[in-house]
Amino acid sequence: MSFERLQWLFPIAVTLHNSEEAIFFPAWWARLAREIPAHPNPALFRFALALLTAAAFLVTFFSRQKGRESLWAYLTFGYIVAMLINVFIPHIPASVMFRSYTPGVVTAVLINLPVMTWLAFRALRNRWVSGRKALRFAIAVPVAMAGIIPVLLLIG
Repeated sequence: MSFERLQWLFPIAVTLHNSEEAIFFPAWWARLAREIPAHPNPALFRFALALLTAAAFLVTFFSRQKGRESLWAYLTFGYIVAMLINVFIPHIPASVMFRSYTPGVVTAVLINLPVMTWLAFRALRNRWVSGRKALRFAIAVPVAMAGIIPVLLLIG
């Protein structure tokens, strides 16, 4: 099956992952009140997750419409890589550090890790994205998201 069709697994996985976080994160974060001074507003946190989920569908839709090697294909690829990195920063280390479940770790490990790995390799193998441009987006999109997400969380 081509990446053109398979890429729809990306926003589905993001939806599942962000749903897990939306359900469990606010109460989990509130329990850490003594250890972590900044606390995001739960409504704002859920709104940010909804925006990130919508963005996954948006970039995938335009990637499918515009096709291989389009800006949208590279944005989708970068977002796929960002979600793959998100398994390792912060989900797995946070669970180890707190020695307990952390919101998002289940879908990060069971869904995002295999799905995003597979999609990233398929995007490259099917030449949906390629070369240095793919590498640049695989770095730039996660870095941009890493800068935006804390700001969204701390606004509330």
